[in-house]
Amino acid sequence: MKKIYHLSTCDTCKRILNELNPSSEFILQEIKADAITTTQIEEMQHLAGSYEALFSKRARLYKERDLKNQNLSEEDYKNLILEHYTFLKRPVIIVDDQIFIGNSKKVVEAAQSAM
Repeated sequence: MKKIYHLSTCDTCKRILNELNPSSEFILQEIKADAITTTQIEEMQHLAGSYEALFSKRARLYKERDLKNQNLSEEDYKNLILEHYTFLKRPVIIVDDQIFIGNSKKVVEAAQSAM
């Protein structure tokens, strides 16, 4: 499977998509318009190893809800991501059995090499 989960209003996601220029075999899922399903998040977790790896601690809601001062479990991370799209660290790029999470230069370069 070749898929990219992104947010169309995110300038960083737009820049990365332009850099990567994914081929037509990639499925692009805009996570605000097309919410992530339980099955999808479970597939991502299987590749990533944890829900925490998929979770964005930079999300505005993370600060607003004071989540950094709570002891969150893996189930909490999963439920928060399913509850609101901003909790997913973006973009998430899946190339066959590899997953690339986030927008660091190192992650984007690794994803580009795998594509």
